[in-house]
Order: sequence, then C-alpha cells, then structure tokens
Amino acid sequence: MSRAGAIRALVGLAISVVTLFVIVRNVDLAEVADILGTAVPGWLVLMLAMIVTDLLVRALRWQRLLAPIHPVAYRRSLGYLLIGYLANNVLPARLGELVRAHYLGDREGVSRTTTLGTIVVERVIDTVVVVAIAAFAIVILGVRGLVANAVIVGLAITALFVVALAILVAARRLPGAERVVAYAARWPRVSDIAGKLHGGLAVAGRPRTLFEALVLSCLAWGATTVAFAAAGQSLGVQLTTAQAALLASGVALASAIPAGPGNLGTFDLAATVIAGTFGLRRETAVALAIACHAAVLIVTSIGGAAALLRLGWERRAPAALPVGGTDGGPE
Repeated sequence: MSRAGAIRALVGLAISVVTLFVIVRNVDLAEVADILGTAVPGWLVLMLAMIVTDLLVRALRWQRLLAPIHPVAYRRSLGYLLIGYLANNVLPARLGELVRAHYLGDREGVSRTTTLGTIVVERVIDTVVVVAIAAFAIVILGVRGLVANAVIVGLAITALFVVALAILVAARRLPGAERVVAYAARWPRVSDIAGKLHGGLAVAGRPRTLFEALVLSCLAWGATTVAFAAAGQSLGVQLTTAQAALLASGVALASAIPAGPGNLGTFDLAATVIAGTFGLRRETAVALAIACHAAVLIVTSIGGAAALLRLGWERRAPAALPVGGTDGGPE
C-alpha cells in the first residue's frame, strides 16, 4: 500500500472509532440486544432478498458501463463486484473499489485504469440518484436540522462531481486541449495513464449507456429502500416509504466518507441520527442500524467469498480482446 493509501486507511479507522464512540456513549446496549432479539424472521428474509436484488441490479449496471469498452459476461461482472464489496468489508477507506478494478483488469484483459474510470462514473451516477432521493424525502417529510443540511451539502458536492465528470469526458474537445496533450506527451507514462482513465470515463458520454445506468441505479436504490422498510417492520417499526428512502440514501451518503472496514461507524451513526428524526428512541434506532448494517455485511461477505472461490485469486492470462479492445497493461 502506498503512503497515501496508508494515511487514508488510518484516517478511516480513526473516523470509525470516533463514530462508534458517539453511538454507544448514551445507549443501553442490553436493551438494544433485547430489541434485536424480537426481530421477526419473515421480514428479515425479505430484507435479505432485497439486498440481494440490489446487488444483482448493480452488477448489471456495471456490465452495461463496461460494454462499450469490453464485453464482460454478467455472471463474471457480478463476481468481480462481489469480490470488491468483500474487500470493502475487510479493508478501510473503501479500498475494495481498487481491488475490483484490479481483479477485473487482470482477468478480462482490460486496463485497470480504464476499469477504474467506469467505477468513477458508477459512483457519480450513484451519488446523483442518492442525493435526489434524499432531497425528495426531506421535502416530503419536512425534515430540518443536521440531516437537511447534510443533504444540501450533498447536492452542492454532487453538482461539482457532475461538472467535473462532464469536463473530463469532453476534455479532448475543449479549447486548448491539443496544447495540453502535447505538453503531457513529455511524460509518456502520465499521458498513457490519463488516456486509459479517460477511456473509462468516456462511457458517461454515451447517452444510451448513461440512461441505462441511471434507470438501473433507481431500481437498485428502490430495492434498498424496501430492504430498510423491511428491517423496520422486523423490529416493530413501521417506516413510510419516504422515511425508508431517507434512511437508505442518508446512509449511502455517509458511507462515502472514508471509514474503517465495512463502513463501520459511519453507516451506523447516519442510520441512528436519521432514525432519531422520525421520533424513534435511541436504542431502537441503534438496533435498526445494526440490523441493516449486519444484513449488508453478511450478504456481501458470503457473496464475495463464493465469487472468490469460483473465480480464484491467482492472476490469469487475459483472454484475447476483440478488435478495438483496451489492452490490459499494469496501470
């Protein structure tokens, strides 16, 4: 791991420790355990089924983003996605995204830098959808205070992400681009990496691909919303659609903050704070957060382990690329 990666990991671990302390300092953990013990199995099964549905849709979305670059079988794209999520569960600061790009690149003969570009596009699309859901939810629920302010900040950051992505996609057509390219040519390595990254980001410039990704993102977050609602029902909490949507989107925004393995702490604190705005007692809110987080970790860990066993860890020689494919260099 590079020095920057190590610093990012340490910062993430520190954030997890602080957020966990904030969560448990004024909570009766014995009561939280009692609440979890009352969970209705049928609703838990529905929650798990919706989390699985979410992952299946996300794999299809990534496959469609990869399609303009290199065709990847759906089953394999699902496996690579799950392995990345498994890595996120054991590595801090969401480093599993790099594992996902590395793993697919090695096995599909696609530049890992280009693959990472598609993941960046995926993250930006996810953020746009999540912020939109959160914004609608706070308007419908009339939420004020910290949660509403966080969503407003999210809107501003999302706008910057979208503008930055649009600039990067259109970089070669902007005034002065030729001079920048000529200047960058002095450092062939940097120029090569930038070109490969742009190849991945460029999928956002394809209207059909972008539309498919947006629709699939909405479907995935719809399944996640149902999962949060089912988690509430299992604990005797009847969440409205807007409340479940705000929980799902709010947790997603908080999970973007680098934290320890599995977004430990940030996920749980966000869910606890948001659930508290609905009038839930702190112990009930913490129990709900634990139920949702544990379900996500269980499904992604089991799925990731199964995918790893099926695909193996050792690097395989990449298959021959179709005409116009991207070479799988070490970047």
